[in-house]
Amino acid sequence: MQRTMLIAAAFAVLSTASSADACENCKLKDSGYYIGETTLLGNGTVRSWARLAKDGTPISLGVTFSQNSLSGLPADLPADTKMRSYEYRLELPKEAVGKTVFDHIGVDWNPKGHIPPKIYDVPHFDFHFYMISQDDRSKIVLDRSDLSKFQKKPDAKFMPEGYIYAPESEEPTMGAHWVDLATPELNGQPFTYTLIWGSYNGTVTFIEPMVTVAHLMKKEKVSIPIKMPAAFQKRGYYPTKYTIEYDPNRQEYTVAYEGFVKE
Repeated sequence: MQRTMLIAAAFAVLSTASSADACENCKLKDSGYYIGETTLLGNGTVRSWARLAKDGTPISLGVTFSQNSLSGLPADLPADTKMRSYEYRLELPKEAVGKTVFDHIGVDWNPKGHIPPKIYDVPHFDFHFYMISQDDRSKIVLDRSDLSKFQKKPDAKFMPEGYIYAPESEEPTMGAHWVDLATPELNGQPFTYTLIWGSYNGTVTFIEPMVTVAHLMKKEKVSIPIKMPAAFQKRGYYPTKYTIEYDPNRQEYTVAYEGFVKE
């Protein structure tokens, strides 16, 4: 009898929590904030989200992850020697699908960083906002027959001024990476955060904020303008800045795109 009562009480608590979550989600949706996919990250979780105006115009789009996510992460490189990072893929909220040029998000954890040495070889996250589908990404392999597709560059007008193709930056399921020559870490300063563009087979495929764990631990808010190209291969809404911030009340980090404009 006592056991039955305990089980009933447990279900009542779960039901109340579920109702509270549903109510909270209703409030969020009423404000134009939509939550997408949530997955485990370290000892915490990470989720995608979007904020839309009443007419569906994108206001902001990003990922939010708990402070606990910075602990319990893999400390060694992946067993697959072709990969330099661990990826956590996130679908966008269904309400945000087709509202921007982005299809989904890949949160990549780099426990040892990556090349070039003494610049990006520190623990950091790569937040890939992809313009292509996961199915298309699965076709990006890295072997002799495919290397020419990595090295086929988009027309210069489709990349921001000052960005160059980074040598040996080709990655399977991603493409090639482009770096800004004016970014601080390429001019004698420590790497904290930066913005990378990506391409494959002559097409721009992603825009990627990279952020070090050391910077996240400072819990500072930053807002950085995005250099825009002269022209765009894919029509739609693009962000004009990205932000990194920490919410002490919720103990969460957010990396987001804002200031969307239609191109």
